[in-house]
Amino acid sequence: MWVIATAGHVDHGKSTLVRALTGMEPDRWAEERRRGMTIDLGFAWTRLPSGGTVAFVDVPGHERFVPNMLAGVGPAPAALVVVAADEGWMPQSAEHLAALDALGVSFGLVAVTRADLADPGPVSARARAELAASSLGEVEVVAVSAVTGAGLARLRAALDRLAARLPPPALAGPVRLWVDRSFSVRGSGTVVTGTLGAGRLRVGDRLAVAGVDASVRVRALQSLGVARDQVDAVARVAVNLRGVARERVGRGAVLVSPDAFGLTDLVDVRVAGTPAGELPATVMLHVGSAAVPARVRPLGADTVRLRLARALPLLVGDRAVLRDPGRRLVVGGVTVLDVTPPGLARRGAAAARAVVLAGLDGRADAVGEVRRRRLVRAAELARMGVPVTLTPVAGDWLADPEHWAGLAARLTAEVARYAGEHPLEVGAPVEVLRQRLGLPDRALVEALVGPPLWLRGGRVGASSAVGLPEPVARAVQRVRAHLRGRPFRAPEADQLARWGLGAREVAAAARAGQLLRLAENVVLLPDAPQEAARVLAGLPQPFTVAAARGALDTSRRVAVPLLELLDRRGLTRRLPGDVRTVVT
Repeated sequence: MWVIATAGHVDHGKSTLVRALTGMEPDRWAEERRRGMTIDLGFAWTRLPSGGTVAFVDVPGHERFVPNMLAGVGPAPAALVVVAADEGWMPQSAEHLAALDALGVSFGLVAVTRADLADPGPVSARARAELAASSLGEVEVVAVSAVTGAGLARLRAALDRLAARLPPPALAGPVRLWVDRSFSVRGSGTVVTGTLGAGRLRVGDRLAVAGVDASVRVRALQSLGVARDQVDAVARVAVNLRGVARERVGRGAVLVSPDAFGLTDLVDVRVAGTPAGELPATVMLHVGSAAVPARVRPLGADTVRLRLARALPLLVGDRAVLRDPGRRLVVGGVTVLDVTPPGLARRGAAAARAVVLAGLDGRADAVGEVRRRRLVRAAELARMGVPVTLTPVAGDWLADPEHWAGLAARLTAEVARYAGEHPLEVGAPVEVLRQRLGLPDRALVEALVGPPLWLRGGRVGASSAVGLPEPVARAVQRVRAHLRGRPFRAPEADQLARWGLGAREVAAAARAGQLLRLAENVVLLPDAPQEAARVLAGLPQPFTVAAARGALDTSRRVAVPLLELLDRRGLTRRLPGDVRTVVT
């Protein structure tokens, strides 16, 4: 299926033409049919000579209903511009074309209607010239009469040629369905309609309503009046939802694939049309089917920051229309450059930001985004509409290479600084380093570690700084001398104190692997557990604490915590009766 929106001045025959092409009545309201004027969006479809189906979104032409018109053309990939031969190019012809140009619509054609009432030649030439200066460029122009049927066959053939030029939809992409209608059906509940521009919808799918704390399930689907189990883009679709009231999903609401889009109420955009400095302070942003008030902050000659009245699931590269509701005038089109822009609190920040934005064109650029953001998660870029093929540095974290190299140098410096501040500690805690480097994730600190740094037990140290401070190292040597020949006769507390081994010094020596701390003021050498197991294996099994104390030639204050350590390490097994056996 292809979806095409109409555009053109009021009473130029857009609905009449759609009716003649499809045999369907696009005006849904009795008031529209009574007045002979389209007020809201209408929908109809037909089969083309190629066998493909085209669905029309018929929009109102009167200037009072331009917001409705924008809700219809916003999600549509192509336009059928209608100009009457007997009236020519009119103000709403120009405003509708300005809206299409602002949205970047680049596929379309012109139908010159009422060719039975006036020569279509001059109007065809004028329309062709007007569109050539817009995003639509060179288009085919077909003169028709919905009354006599003249030219309708040529128009159908032209629609086929237009459809063949449309780019294929991204079926594997996430769903972002801008709702243009919402109603309730007795016995079924809430139904919304919209143009599915990308992705695929299936009955049973879970979706999120952007900006609403609601998860909904697709209860049923219809496309072109036929029930479907699955609808692929591009298509007009009606979605019966379970889990949300109709009032919460009116026109301008957005159904999205869960976790696939971020929400933003602050965007930096490039403006085409009115210079940034001449825009009103408040405008209406029309994007998709939504119309949201926005406050304007000029940044550069053609770049502004928009503060939206409500958050939307916008992507880098999205196109939108700015309209001055007071003057009822389209004042410009915008291209979204950044959906998560940095703050502008510092003096000169706005001017600096304008320089950055001057180099952006709204096209997804993963390398550029990583360079500007320095550190960013791949999932965050994907939610911004930026596909990622770069290799993460840790988890799904992406890093600018230059920034990453700078962080590695800073890490080395911070490890050295911490060692100077805490000479009794071996290495700096990863969490402390994370805070000092201002990093959002401990995994980034760990990924930065490389020679000459080492990572062990949640600490980072330098190879040249593994040793202990000289006074502590001398004290450890005294412990070694004391235990030589009698490895389980731990020094008494007063001896440790005389040697300068307080609690902090013992802890530092233990972290460095120089001493084994069994209990408070009870230290042995690191290989004591293995040596004790060897000695105890020579006893009749099982053995008591007293037997172990004798075999090890030590006191109970050492034997008890040593045996408990052997149990924990699996070198011995404690049995009923407070006896043990060596595990072989």
